[in-house]
Amino acid sequence: MAKIKQAVIEHFKVSKNPEQQYSLNPFKVCKHITFLGWMQYLSAWLCWFMDAYDYFSVSLSVTPLSEYYERDTTSITTSMTLTLLLRSAGALISGLISDKFGRRNVLVVTMAIIGALSLATAYAKTFSQFLAVRSLYGIGMGAIFGPASSIALESLPSEARGLFSGIFQQGYAVGYLVAAVVNLGFVPGLPDNIGYRGLFYLGAGLSWAAGIIRMFVPESDTYKAAKARKKEQIESGDYQQVSSKTYLREIWKMIKNYWIMALYCFWVMTLFNFFSHASQDLLTKIFETAKCKTSHDATLLTIIGNVGAVVGGTIAGAVSQKAGRRFTMALFAVIACAFIPLWVIPMDFNSLAAGVFFVQFGVQGAWGVIPIFLQEASPPAYRSLFSGLTYQLGNMVSSASAQIEARAAETRTIINCSGEVIEDYSTVAGIFVGIIGALIFITALAGKENLGKDIENAKTAGEAGAGDHEDDEVGPMANFDNDRQMKRVGTDSIYSTEKGSVMHNERV
Repeated sequence: MAKIKQAVIEHFKVSKNPEQQYSLNPFKVCKHITFLGWMQYLSAWLCWFMDAYDYFSVSLSVTPLSEYYERDTTSITTSMTLTLLLRSAGALISGLISDKFGRRNVLVVTMAIIGALSLATAYAKTFSQFLAVRSLYGIGMGAIFGPASSIALESLPSEARGLFSGIFQQGYAVGYLVAAVVNLGFVPGLPDNIGYRGLFYLGAGLSWAAGIIRMFVPESDTYKAAKARKKEQIESGDYQQVSSKTYLREIWKMIKNYWIMALYCFWVMTLFNFFSHASQDLLTKIFETAKCKTSHDATLLTIIGNVGAVVGGTIAGAVSQKAGRRFTMALFAVIACAFIPLWVIPMDFNSLAAGVFFVQFGVQGAWGVIPIFLQEASPPAYRSLFSGLTYQLGNMVSSASAQIEARAAETRTIINCSGEVIEDYSTVAGIFVGIIGALIFITALAGKENLGKDIENAKTAGEAGAGDHEDDEVGPMANFDNDRQMKRVGTDSIYSTEKGSVMHNERV
């Protein structure tokens, strides 16, 4: 019990890297990013963008899908539930592979698969086939966040990671935004036999394009430096350092050292996934039914909301580098909750536009901190696995969000502006988002933070010591330094020996 008590106490300590630079000036934090760093980041961002584009293609097509398969809204949202449920399986598979063998090939294969499944969604003839395809798609979607966020942020200098965490996360909002724009300006002009399928045809092509781009961008310097260390161990005959038994032993050690943080991050991601899905999944449906808007206006309001999301996420990411991750999450959760009445009560377009803009500004502002928060909370050698799996386990718990809202709305009816008795999706969503926002405020302020942690100074998954507990002073790299007579220079992973050097040169 004493050990458990001490572990809990240690969990809630807040650490701040004294070597970290904390600036809100984007020009200052960007000046050390190399061309390769930009390419790593942008190619990973594009994969994350496509994750959202296809998911929300279903959300935007609820009405035509209901008509085509002759099912009600709740039945169609079952596909969204299955997609979210199976994302954890994808996160587990991709995390284990990418931490040990590299991020690039995992993302390339994943984008090829989800492109094929996006195309299969358009060709699904029966409702059962549609559900099966969307279930498989969930596995592919879950495989993206862990390796994509890891390679994106580890390729940047540490002082830029707050700002670019926000921009990276809003790749999701941009994916939703682009899908909404395509649905508004492209789909209505398609022949009747294509219709909503145009969203998925385009999604397939863009997913394959993202995979091809990722194929031509090499692994990050961080991962290549770690692989060079591993190669040195093998060449020296130290096979025990990288054996299969060592790999399994280090995973078990990592679980024992990080179980409290894993539970905390799982709870955080459960709340955050409810936060986003409750405020987004049925957004178009809310505007079309409760607010009596045309499909065109409903999509336009969705676009405005996603513009707010992109702005909020970018600002919040930058603010978190100065104010801290926890405080920023709590602040933007309050902003989202404060504008719920303006989102739920008005009927006119302009008021609704302001409401949805600022609700999504707050929701996705809080979300903008999540990629770097999870990277700094993760065991350094298992960042793809830890961040991806905790994220997607939270998604799994929140997978029924759309169905919960749809079912709750069916028990509460209102008379809309046309005099029709309809389900009250709007009020239900507002209450749901408000409760989750309050829980995020409490959870964020009560949690742990490793602001500015050096996420790049780690062994690869499977090396001896990779599962050890890491902090700002002592960790897996300390033993490696002593064993190999290697000396750390500066604040980045630059190590040198008399025989040669292994360098991760993000900042000169």
